Amino acid sequence: MQLPEKPLSTLITRLRLLRHKHTARHTPRHAHDQHNACKIWNRKPEESQEPGYVRLSKSRGQHLLVNQRILDSIVRKSNIMPTDTVLEIGPGTGNLTIKLLQAARRVVAVEVDERMVEAVSNRAAEHELRHKLTVIGEDALKAEFPQFDLVVANIPYNISSPLVGKIVFGGSSYRSATLLLQKEFARRLLANPGDSEYNRLAVNVKLVADVELVMGVSKREFVPCPRVDSSVVIIRPKAEIPNVDLAEWRAFTRTCFNKKNKTLGATLKQKKKVTELLQIFSGARVGEATDPSDSCCGLLDGFDDESDDDDSPNGRSAPESETGASFFKEKIVQVLTKVGYEDRRPSKISNQEFLHLLKQFNQAGIYFHPASSRQPRRVAS
Repeated sequence: MQLPEKPLSTLITRLRLLRHKHTARHTPRHAHDQHNACKIWNRKPEESQEPGYVRLSKSRGQHLLVNQRILDSIVRKSNIMPTDTVLEIGPGTGNLTIKLLQAARRVVAVEVDERMVEAVSNRAAEHELRHKLTVIGEDALKAEFPQFDLVVANIPYNISSPLVGKIVFGGSSYRSATLLLQKEFARRLLANPGDSEYNRLAVNVKLVADVELVMGVSKREFVPCPRVDSSVVIIRPKAEIPNVDLAEWRAFTRTCFNKKNKTLGATLKQKKKVTELLQIFSGARVGEATDPSDSCCGLLDGFDDESDDDDSPNGRSAPESETGASFFKEKIVQVLTKVGYEDRRPSKISNQEFLHLLKQFNQAGIYFHPASSRQPRRVAS
């Protein structure tokens, strides 16, 4: 016997309800009960002030992953050992935290939102796991991380770049970092020379780590629903790291990627850049005290590699003699010509080639960071 077809209006109503569940701005503190979670997501905004509700802030990047299958997959791909200490940044209401607590010896969660601190603490207590959880109620960019074995986190979109910099270049010894990131950001992190997304972010991270794409995650799996899809990546520190001064390296890559589609010759022969490098050569400390890129967090700041540096007379560079600047410009050109890079574009140059070029510049007495010591330092692994 064939069942009667449901009216079109009924199907439309159900589709609207399903969509609303994914786009509503509210979620319960204890979203482990899927039935109750869906029920509460449909509550009106004015009802969110009742006990047990948390109003999520998109401005803080509070998009909670609620798909249990994906959460389980993230934990499984992280290869957590029972003896591990896991660092989680932005635990939210604890959907991922509980699963990490069940797998690891200890979880250190860094959360700046006091409401979320209370929520994740209570959630852990309900599961009798509170003794394994340490919550640091601070801004993750300013907090001092304790020793950890792994990072597993749904990174807030608005601080992805500096947080990746802090994890990768912060000096902590860790086995891997499994991160849920905005899809576009993940593509930039994974980019290779010649890719349209290739950028300073990829160059700097891949100096010290390997990056692997694990899986994509639809925006529909989050509450509230973000505008874009996400990706899960795993970052693993390299066993062998180039013997390079990090301050010099990041100043060099910042210069090269100022205009990544211009040739290196066009970038480095600009009057303002020649004057700046000549000042460093002469011992002047141009902007050393105020350069935000000198910190590990500032290393990856800015989603756009390109800036507006040009030959404008309004730059801060101190005047140098025309003869000296002309001589130094010729010195720069000689290095570029020697290695055959004058007409090459940063968007098509590999890390090994960048390292070779930087070595040639340094051997010629050309430096990009006004450091007092020119002895290379090995990057902490």
